Amino acid sequence: MLNAAAKAEIIGEYQTKEGDTGSPEVQIAILSRRITELTEHFQTHKKDHHSRRGLLKLVSQRRRMLDYLRAKSPERYKTLISRLGLRR
Repeated sequence: MLNAAAKAEIIGEYQTKEGDTGSPEVQIAILSRRITELTEHFQTHKKDHHSRRGLLKLVSQRRRMLDYLRAKSPERYKTLISRLGLRR
């Protein structure tokens, strides 16, 4: 789970305007960080299937948000995936 300082850092980096915490960019960046942390968790806890279900939920939620952003604003989508280092 992300602590408040890490979350504030992500929000500050990806916000589109001052005080922005709910834009798709910020939400996708937070989900990406949580996915990365869970992926590292599974390197040592291979049989943690309950958390794996949560990971799959996060991945699908991020996918839906990325699809939404791509449909709404392709330029913002391309910028975000390059900043986050996502393949798509």
